[in-house]
Amino acid sequence: MNGQELRKTLKSGGIVYGTMLGLCHNPRWAGVLGGVGFDYVIIDNDHAAYSRGEVADLAWALRQAGVVPIVRVPIPSSHYVTMALDGDAQGILAPYCETVDQVKEVVGAARWRPLKGALLEKAMDTGEFPSDDVKQRLESGNSGNVVMIGIESVPALENLEAILEVDGIDVIFIGPNDMSTSMGITGQYDHPDFEAMLKRVISVCDAHQVAVAIHLFDTKLTSKWMKEGMRFVLHSMDTRAMREGFRHEFSELRIFGDKL
Repeated sequence: MNGQELRKTLKSGGIVYGTMLGLCHNPRWAGVLGGVGFDYVIIDNDHAAYSRGEVADLAWALRQAGVVPIVRVPIPSSHYVTMALDGDAQGILAPYCETVDQVKEVVGAARWRPLKGALLEKAMDTGEFPSDDVKQRLESGNSGNVVMIGIESVPALENLEAILEVDGIDVIFIGPNDMSTSMGITGQYDHPDFEAMLKRVISVCDAHQVAVAIHLFDTKLTSKWMKEGMRFVLHSMDTRAMREGFRHEFSELRIFGDKL
């Protein structure tokens, strides 16, 4: 799958599956991840310690393996968005967006790169570009870029409908830890207020034909929210998958060994 195919799948109401990387740095991991059958992988350049070169190498290798590389940038800034896309990423996740202006900066950088500054602001506000040819070339050249906007606080929730009016958003991402903390119920993902919030987000996003991603680590919880309409399935991450995989298999082996 590539970025254009992923966007087309989402627009048609389909489901895509992927995970997040925070530990894997060697690009040879891309072959392993491609063999799992992921549609996409998010490289966490927000919380994890990746260099610009490591992100670019991983992104290139993931593309060769048929996995869409999406980079979670450190802050919602056009500089980091274009840096990720220049480094072979096919999408970006901008964390902790709260205002329409922040979202417009991110979307503008991803949809109309390399247009910048006053001319980009004019294009976003009025639809007027330096020329029709420029508009067509930039639209075509950036058509495979997946744009994910992180909604991770109560102020962001209050601005959700206005944020969704910004054209060019593919996915609204909910960071459950940050969001639940902002709501005063840290880690209580079964709290009625948290569940009501997620249902509202999914409903509002569906009305705008925008998919929702919730980063979850429990298959039952992930399945529950898929049933509720979550279509961008972001499940677990490399560190947890490795830890839990080894723990499960070696627990079985130790039980067997103790019986010998």
